[in-house]
Amino acid sequence: MTLVAIFFATLATGIGSVWLAALLGMALMGRFTQHLLSLAAGALLATAFMHLLPEAFESGVEPKALFATLLVGLVFFFLLDKAELWHHGHEHHHHHDVAHDHDHHGHHHSPPKPGGWAVLTGDSVHCFGDGILIASAFVADMYLGLVAALAVLAHEVPHHMGDLIVLRQSSSNPRVALFKVSLAGAVTAVGGLVGFFLVERLQDWLPYFLVAASSSFVYVALADLIPQLQKRLTARETAAQIAWLLVGIALVTVVSGWAHGH
Repeated sequence: MTLVAIFFATLATGIGSVWLAALLGMALMGRFTQHLLSLAAGALLATAFMHLLPEAFESGVEPKALFATLLVGLVFFFLLDKAELWHHGHEHHHHHDVAHDHDHHGHHHSPPKPGGWAVLTGDSVHCFGDGILIASAFVADMYLGLVAALAVLAHEVPHHMGDLIVLRQSSSNPRVALFKVSLAGAVTAVGGLVGFFLVERLQDWLPYFLVAASSSFVYVALADLIPQLQKRLTARETAAQIAWLLVGIALVTVVSGWAHGH
């Protein structure tokens, strides 16, 4: 009974939070598209610095080990982006004549923006960790498990809004972006099932999962989103940019504080 509850709770939490984020994102898309980049940057940074990292450091693990994990994670996602861009560049060179012919007929193939794979990798690790947290709560008490699942659902919504915005930047098809983030969200169920059987052993690794996930969000925010916001703008546009950045930070901070309290 507990295993069934864990599976359905983690699946509903993982995928449900993505679809809720997509609905909210669609409501704000259009004239707010540029502002949503600021919101995404704020949400990803706040998820890392106000939720994941504090939780990891509260575990009692040696800070030096966690900072080393953060550093390795940042370098890994930098190399991942390099590999993705190199692959695209190699592919572009190999099909140069075909691409040129397509461009001549009005079909422009722009290189993908970095950040997509970094977000998906970090999101999957984060969701796996969420699944372990929910499973451990269910093992302790059924009611506590339901509260934990609700708390995770709440704090994932603003964060997944940021993920979807990043993926839509690197993919021309919004449905593909939604599908990819939904797959990452479904990893919550995998974490829940694995956590049910190995909750004692995996609890020791949870701080490292949290730091690894945070490194991807920090990298994407600083290497992909923030550079897109560094434009020469009017004072009014700059104020709006900063305001949306703060909205992203505030959303995650408030919801994560509520979730952590529960």
